[in-house]
Amino acid sequence: MPSDSLDFARRAQLTEIIDEPCLRDELRPCLRDVARLNRWFLGYRPTLDWLASVTPAASAQPVHILDVGCGYGDGLRRIERWAHARSIEVELTGIDINPDAIAIAAEATPSTSRIRWIAADVFAYQSAEPVDIVVSALFTHHLAENDLIRFLQWMEQSAARGWFINDLSRAAVPYHLLRVFSRVARLHPYVQHDGPVSIARAFAAADWGRMCAEAGFDERAVTIEGYWPARLCVARNKR
Repeated sequence: MPSDSLDFARRAQLTEIIDEPCLRDELRPCLRDVARLNRWFLGYRPTLDWLASVTPAASAQPVHILDVGCGYGDGLRRIERWAHARSIEVELTGIDINPDAIAIAAEATPSTSRIRWIAADVFAYQSAEPVDIVVSALFTHHLAENDLIRFLQWMEQSAARGWFINDLSRAAVPYHLLRVFSRVARLHPYVQHDGPVSIARAFAAADWGRMCAEAGFDERAVTIEGYWPARLCVARNKR
């Protein structure tokens, strides 16, 4: 990977190993190590902070939260614990296009959990129940711009209360720090490769502003905010 020649002012056209077919037994430890990074570097915090601002403490009906590109499912399991600690009734659904990821997420989930796991293409998915909130984490940088604009429109049509995108911030410092840290921590080889590549492929705030405009949003309808360390999030609160 030609890291020294990367121009972080532009989104890198690089590929991630995890986007290619691989054995489930190879994917499992990779996803587990991504979850470890999420814990170590406060990856859940932006989503939970936003949920706290839009989720009522008391509701006549459970709040249905859909996680798109759920991967290992650690984000939804964290949301489930968060909601339980606050006595917030939720229905949680995780969707991922990779059936192996869904199987791995189900394996990693306690039998007492009520999370539903679905293997499907989000653009072909129709929920049997109304969706209140759509969230995603570390998902959108995998998309081409035209698909991301389509995803923004899909979320707007699907989520009654709002949606939240939790992704990476494209910058040289976190890129190089993650390259070093993932090797020192002896994370899975896929993570050592894909982690820095994910940062290089991430979108900048100006990219998000342009794509949200192309998706039909007024600039006042969405919030684009950075979170330390190395997260850039896009939020839409409809209420």
